[in-house]
Amino acid sequence: MADSMEREIPTENKRVLVVEDDPNVGEVISRYLQREGFEAPVIRNGIEALEVQTTEGSDLIILDLMLPGFGGLEIAKQLRLQNDMTPIIILTAKHSESDVVLGLGLGADDYVAKPFSPAELVARVHAVLRRRSTVPEFGGGVIRVSDLTISQASRTVSRGSAQLELTSTEFDLLFHMASSPDRVFSRESLLQDVWDYSHTGDSSTVTVHIRRLRAKIEPDPARPRFIKTVWGVGYKFQHSTADVANGGRRP
Repeated sequence: MADSMEREIPTENKRVLVVEDDPNVGEVISRYLQREGFEAPVIRNGIEALEVQTTEGSDLIILDLMLPGFGGLEIAKQLRLQNDMTPIIILTAKHSESDVVLGLGLGADDYVAKPFSPAELVARVHAVLRRRSTVPEFGGGVIRVSDLTISQASRTVSRGSAQLELTSTEFDLLFHMASSPDRVFSRESLLQDVWDYSHTGDSSTVTVHIRRLRAKIEPDPARPRFIKTVWGVGYKFQHSTADVANGGRRP
């Protein structure tokens, strides 16, 4: 979804925390990431992962859901409760959609199901960090709809005087839709455009992120004003009275 007026900051030499209790899997992931220039320490239990993230931080977390004791879902929950918006890619050996939905619902940016290709996982790491690191050259767009303000330059969203806490992917999804007001997006096109690669997952990824966005930006999520469902097709961002400035696009 990169705009022609944007430039990208290199993702190399960033820190990716690999939280995986299987030493073989963790080592393979870390090795592939290191080949790409990432620092990639491996943590094998949930408590230590939270401590390391709190004290040292990271640019992205690869998080196995099936950790012994303090599991991946609880780690994701605790990080978001602490307002830690570090991007999270969850790994799951389970094939139940409910586990994926739970992980995404807690604020994970993406998921990869085991068994997986390490090269594909690294590509997804690059995609998430590329979106997060992409900055506009000329100050970016500011989209205002009623009391909602979306700033591309600062990657912030506020409603009135209150700033809303969005994950990196939630912001990208919102800005992408709001930049093309009243355009209807299929779930498949959003997977392609926002997640920035050929996604092999299912549309629940988009569904869960839309649900989280509504909970954060809508005055009444049960009766959404901004993010509308177009039954049988997908979603659109409705703001016919919007004031779009500084690079924001009108239909």
